[in-house]
Amino acid sequence: MPKVGDVISAGQQGGKHRRIWVICPVCKNGRWVILSATKREGFTGRCHQCNARLRGGYRIKKGGRYQTHGKTGGYVYILLQPDDFFYSMANTDGYVHEHRLVMAKHLGRCLHTWEIVHHHNHIRNDNRIENLELLSDIGHRQLTRLEMEIIRLRKQNKELKTEIMKLKGRLKCQN
Repeated sequence: MPKVGDVISAGQQGGKHRRIWVICPVCKNGRWVILSATKREGFTGRCHQCNARLRGGYRIKKGGRYQTHGKTGGYVYILLQPDDFFYSMANTDGYVHEHRLVMAKHLGRCLHTWEIVHHHNHIRNDNRIENLELLSDIGHRQLTRLEMEIIRLRKQNKELKTEIMKLKGRLKCQN
């Protein structure tokens, strides 16, 4: 078991950076942290969960509903009771994604793990049934590719329209 302040070299844990063993002052759990991160202003030594809890950030479970934040956040979670019909969809803490719960209630059945609920407008906390669509993993990948292609084509269309306007301007200048 490492001791507080033990340092390992880059590559010892498969990483690119030297790491130091620190203990979270709140929950007392130990972990390896990139050494340079400990030298930054504002480094508290707290783990991600304790830091978020104390900052009022993501994953603070107050009551039966919470929303995550950050890059992959934005999803709303709902706490289910063990006697709830949809409890089999919940994670180990008893929470389920709200958009999956809305779709399951709409269908009147629990969703399979391979079924994906897609947000049409890409806003993760807009869980109105008219904004949701049930897809398989393959269907979701295909839909995402098509949506990305539409975005690319719209951008290309805008660039071409701009180029046409410039060419029309040059043509008027030549006349």
